[in-house]
Amino acid sequence: MKFENLIIDKKRNIGIITINRPSKLNALNKATIEELHIAFKVLNKNIEIKTIILTGSGEKAFVAGADISEFANFNIEEGTELARKGHEILFNFVQNLETPVIAAVNGFALGGGLELAMAAHFRVASTNAKMGLPEVSLGVIPGYGGTQRLPQLVGKGKAMEMIMTAGMIGAEEAKEWGLVNYVVDQSELIAFCEKLAEKITKNSSVAISAAIKAINANYTNGVNGFSVEIEQFGVSFGTNDFKEGTTAFLDKRKPNFE
Repeated sequence: MKFENLIIDKKRNIGIITINRPSKLNALNKATIEELHIAFKVLNKNIEIKTIILTGSGEKAFVAGADISEFANFNIEEGTELARKGHEILFNFVQNLETPVIAAVNGFALGGGLELAMAAHFRVASTNAKMGLPEVSLGVIPGYGGTQRLPQLVGKGKAMEMIMTAGMIGAEEAKEWGLVNYVVDQSELIAFCEKLAEKITKNSSVAISAAIKAINANYTNGVNGFSVEIEQFGVSFGTNDFKEGTTAFLDKRKPNFE
């Protein structure tokens, strides 16, 4: 796969997507969003890839926001369509991806950048990372899921504060609030995420995909998360991974999932 704004690497069963627009602090423009959709879609279909790590190039930014120059003159209809399409092809797409996605936040994650990190299944930040949703300082609100995912992660009060003040928080504060799982030195960030990915890889990809679906159901309006869990639990009994996992346990050996 060759992209203009992305670098794709593979290490064993891990796919690594690096957003590569360093002169723009990896800001999300229309082309980059479309390339990300394709990259995630292709890696998700690759049976050898068990986990995906998403990061930004350089040492300054994960993604420092959206490319404002592309939509500064949009009207109501164009703004609505911008958010709708973004949700569809990238942010919701990543959240519901069958392959686990770890966001390696290596610097500024602002606006659309933080929204992209929050769409990942969990996040690891470097010590120099700064996170925030500054949209109200531009006369607009977060439009790529920020008003929904941030409260889910940090609670309503903290989310209200972050969005209303348009301020940034550091990595340790983000960890304290539950926005990121771990904070590590930038030089260790990718290696740390790879170790997490390797732990995930040892487990059943089929079961992990079912777990992602069940967990996300709890945050979907009109969907009973418990019902989805029951359904996915039952479906698991018909998979080869269930047979292998339970047989390996009873035989006191490590499972060899397909």
